[in-house]
Formats: sequence, structure tokens, C-alpha cells
Amino acid sequence: MPQDPTERRVVVTGVPRRTRRGSGYYRPRTEIDEQTTLGHTYVRSLMRSQLRTALAVFTVLVLLVGPLPLVFLAMPDSAGLEWAVLGFGIYPPLVLLARWHVRRAERNERDFARLVEDR
Repeated sequence: MPQDPTERRVVVTGVPRRTRRGSGYYRPRTEIDEQTTLGHTYVRSLMRSQLRTALAVFTVLVLLVGPLPLVFLAMPDSAGLEWAVLGFGIYPPLVLLARWHVRRAERNERDFARLVEDR
């Protein structure tokens, strides 16, 4: 039985209104997920920046805590003075150093995320 021409569906094809970026566009997040050389380079850059931050903190920590035995050796035998040096001379800079490290690490990660986010 032949179909009625008025009931037939019409298929219209045309140029898509929105097209994705061309094949020359790369997505860093995909590169990282697929573990390509470029993705490895991105992750390695994050790891290096985090390592530089950690080494800077470690260096300051060694310079701050390392001379303590010499300071205590040079001080007269007074337990109260040693505790004062530890409580007021060491712990506040340690807290500030830890706070700086966390902020710097978070900034490194934010910069990395901004670098690889899909736009």
C-alpha cells in the first residue's frame, strides 16, 4: 500500500549552528587523563612547583630549628628561658611558615587547574 505524500517525513540537513573547535584544538585535561607526553609534562610542572615550595619551607625550617641546640648550649641553665624560646621564638614562626606553605600549595594547584580547565 503506497504512503500518502502528505504523511511522509521530511529530513532537513544543514550546517550545524554551533560547531566544536577544530581538530587542532587540544584539551589539556584529556591529555592528562590519557597519560600522553604532554599530559605528563603538565603534571610534572605541578609537581615541580610543589617541590620548590616544599624545599623553600624545609630550608627555612632547618635554618630556624637547626641552631636551637647551640642556642640552648650557650644559654644559662634555665628551663623557663628555654621554654620561652620554644614557645615564643619558634612556634609562631612555624605557624606562619605552615600557613604560607598551605597558601602557596593551594595557589599552585589553582594555577594548574586554571591552566588545564576546558574553556
